Amino acid sequence: MNSKNVLVLPGDGIGQEVVAPAIAVMDVAAKQEGCEITVTQGLVGGVAIDACGDPLPAETLELAKAADAVLLGGVGGPKWDNLPMASRPEKGLLGLRQGLGLFANLRPALLSAPLASASSLKPELVAGLDILIIRELTGGIYFGEPRGIETRDNERVGFNTMVYSEHEIERIARSGFELASKRNKRLCSVDKANVLEVSQLWREVVNSIASDYPDVELSHMYVDNAAMQLVREPKQFDVIVTTNMFGDILSDVAAMLTGSLGMLPSASLSASGTGLYEPVHGTAPDIAGKDLANPLATILSVGMMFRYSLDLPAAADSIDRAVAEVLAEGYRTADIAGPNDDVVGCRTMGELVIERL
Repeated sequence: MNSKNVLVLPGDGIGQEVVAPAIAVMDVAAKQEGCEITVTQGLVGGVAIDACGDPLPAETLELAKAADAVLLGGVGGPKWDNLPMASRPEKGLLGLRQGLGLFANLRPALLSAPLASASSLKPELVAGLDILIIRELTGGIYFGEPRGIETRDNERVGFNTMVYSEHEIERIARSGFELASKRNKRLCSVDKANVLEVSQLWREVVNSIASDYPDVELSHMYVDNAAMQLVREPKQFDVIVTTNMFGDILSDVAAMLTGSLGMLPSASLSASGTGLYEPVHGTAPDIAGKDLANPLATILSVGMMFRYSLDLPAAADSIDRAVAEVLAEGYRTADIAGPNDDVVGCRTMGELVIERL
């Protein structure tokens, strides 16, 4: 039997709850395809701070580098909000991204037909929605130097630097072109080239490699217009590729088109194929420990793991199909429930998916 090693980092808040059913689903789907998954668990984020004073212990990073893929539940919470910036749980996630060289974040915005009424937009605008946002993850304003807060002319000034090199832009753009070529062959590059020099370079580099992908239709859009168009006419988009900060914002806009962050998975990929997979919904400390969390985004993240890192696309298809069947039968967690739906908890939702598998 084929074998794979997966590092599981439950993290904080509801991370502990949503990861448990996802592991169970992962085990069943893998075995159906003749693969044995060896799961190792580690600490990251707030629980790592509490245990050893470091949001990313060296042992966790070494385990991540040795794994075929990493599954993360989520990091952060108000308990750690007063810590210095360099010591907060989110630094553990940023450290993982840097340490593993995870430069491409893939965030699909898919609207399952049974959930069309959950969107804040009219059903006809979002029915059949299928957008993939590719966010550059290791450069840009979140990592640029110089940065800081200092005193100038007797007042404090905060500053950050948005920096991109040509090779960083080309690397993420090629990811966009390649994924678009496997979908509907449309790539929209989002920037702010009318006012930012770094965006002017971004656009030049993206244009320079477009001829390598003649089957993909390339367009450009300013980020403010892109945000408006996502709400006005979201189905015009197929694949969007953009910078770290713009992608952070636009992917959350696209997420809410589907009605709930609890349904959306994500993948962060390296050049070697090692990936970090996580739901986009955060740690929701207000419902942690109450069996109210929606595990479907984490379960769908496992599907992305099978597709992009573990080379088991049939297992990914099985998970996607099982989730669709559970939703079609009317089962919902509280965050996506309507007045006539059958509301179930986190554990039960995971069991229902396994039954469909």
